[in-house]
Amino acid sequence: MSSSNEAATPQSTSISYEQLTQSWPAFEAQILALLETLGLADKALVCDHVALRVNSIASADALRDTFSRVGKIISDNIINGRTILIIELDTPLTLGQFSIACVELPYPSDKVYPQEGWEHIELVIDSKAKDCDTLSQDLLALCPKLSALQPSEQAAEPVQSSSLGLNSQGIASLAGIKIKMSSPKGDKERLANPTIAFKRDDVCIKVHPHGIKAVIASEQM
Repeated sequence: MSSSNEAATPQSTSISYEQLTQSWPAFEAQILALLETLGLADKALVCDHVALRVNSIASADALRDTFSRVGKIISDNIINGRTILIIELDTPLTLGQFSIACVELPYPSDKVYPQEGWEHIELVIDSKAKDCDTLSQDLLALCPKLSALQPSEQAAEPVQSSSLGLNSQGIASLAGIKIKMSSPKGDKERLANPTIAFKRDDVCIKVHPHGIKAVIASEQM
């Protein structure tokens, strides 16, 4: 991580573990509302981890130290050029019907997030998909309500298209929800894990076929 990234980040945006704890109920409410809108609330899916967003190396280091005292780091990997930690908690977090055992802590990149803190959860569905198009078909079979998606006029970046009514940029919208498809992969991973992300306001729900521990295990293959 370059020092220039840290210097460019306003120190006033740094977030503490205590602030994360205090903001959990609001994050939980937003995620549960998004799940309901998507029609995924009653699908008995597994939530394998929850992810944070921070803007400074100082924040990431401080949270790494704190989370290491309430859990253990089970993965320290480079994904898209930056360090991403996975911490398995001694006591899982509770979000609605979910018991979430792991926290994803990405170190900052050049991008500055408008808000630090809890950002998304990741759900595992029963799928053998190795690409986003197959994953979208499996997701539609699980939740036909998602077929109502309509293409958005704006797209952030080129990614894979799919059966979810996405346009050539892979972005769609439903009730203010943006959808993005990607296949993020760590330097050591050997397991294809295509991902569909649903984002509304400051929170996001990602869906993929493999849980984080299976992905970590693939690094050892």
